Amino acid sequence: MTKKIIVIIGLLTSFIGFAQENTSSPYSFYGLGDVKFRGTEDAKAMGGLSFAGDSISLNLLNPASYSNLRLTTFGVGGTSTFSKLSNTESEENAKRTTLDYISVGVPMGKFGAAFGLMPYSSIGYKISSSITESDDAERNNTFKGIGNINRLFIGTAYSFNENISVGADIHYNFGSIENIAIESISNVQYGTREKNTSTISGISVSFGALYNKKITEKLKLYSSITYNPEVKLNSANERNIATVTYSSITGTEYVINPRDIEVPDSKLVIPSKLSIGAGIGETNKWLIGTEITFQNSSNQNNRFTDFTSTSVSSSYENSQKYIIGGYYIPKFDSYSNYFNKIVYRAGFRYEKTGLIIQNESINDYGMNFGLGLPIGYSKINIGVEFGKKGTTSNGLIEENYFNLSIGLSLSDKWFRKRKID
Repeated sequence: MTKKIIVIIGLLTSFIGFAQENTSSPYSFYGLGDVKFRGTEDAKAMGGLSFAGDSISLNLLNPASYSNLRLTTFGVGGTSTFSKLSNTESEENAKRTTLDYISVGVPMGKFGAAFGLMPYSSIGYKISSSITESDDAERNNTFKGIGNINRLFIGTAYSFNENISVGADIHYNFGSIENIAIESISNVQYGTREKNTSTISGISVSFGALYNKKITEKLKLYSSITYNPEVKLNSANERNIATVTYSSITGTEYVINPRDIEVPDSKLVIPSKLSIGAGIGETNKWLIGTEITFQNSSNQNNRFTDFTSTSVSSSYENSQKYIIGGYYIPKFDSYSNYFNKIVYRAGFRYEKTGLIIQNESINDYGMNFGLGLPIGYSKINIGVEFGKKGTTSNGLIEENYFNLSIGLSLSDKWFRKRKID
């Protein structure tokens, strides 16, 4: 057991230093960035259903599920994203590989507990534009950003009986975000650079409940509710402006006369969120369900209201997310045919993100498919997602993306008493 704990601590430590550029979305400039966590790989393959877990897999979308665990479970997952970013004039391809979560769940009779780390949101964009002035000089603008908000969480749950369980998570959010704007003119030797840095920290919580009940000899009704109250994270802000020039040979940036500008610290809002889900299925055979999420995104705000690139009109509205998904297992206890024990998953997700740019609502939707490959009490979960975010209207950018996700759910009895005859 000691070796297992050492391995987990090592993985958690490495995660803290994980590369920050975890997204390539231009929309990550706004608000908290591109919200990355959408559940473990098995949940994502069903569109993100929060009530479709089992007794040997962690469901990190609803803390009430922790008390359903029967074995100590270690979960880790990652995603490779292949994106095509396009507007009415051009297109570019991008690739990112990210670590989605590292977590441990421990059963304790009617209680259950879990802890771990995950990237909550990420910032990673680079946008360039050029305008020819009346004197034929070319004015070039480059906007780029990098960073993320990580989330350390610990939670517990309690089962009143085999039908009802409740739970809660507490999160410590932390991270650093850097935004840079550079402007240069072709017939001027020097350009200008504005660099804004935000150091983020703060506590948030989430609550959940699960209810299931047999409605016939085989069929079971499933339902869930989760609630995340609004919180405000602390943002310690710094600004630096400088004159810059670049080497024509190496492209190296040389900073001249840097100057720190005092800017006030601010608060970043994580909006309140309510999710309600329900489904029907046969235990260890099949399930189909749906879920709807309401988020009070109209209270959200940007990190710097006076940052150079905010000349683009942006605002927020309340957001909603709609999910339908499920799974099918031909025969979970088959001994003769391994393919009969595989969990086949699918789902669809439509999300109105709440972000409005140039009077255009930014929407995101995806189609998911996945497999759960059993290995004893453990599983390898593989999922793919085809999705689209944004639009090319009003000079905006459309993202078409393909996600390939792989997750490991390793379960075992860690705390058995050894018997010696």
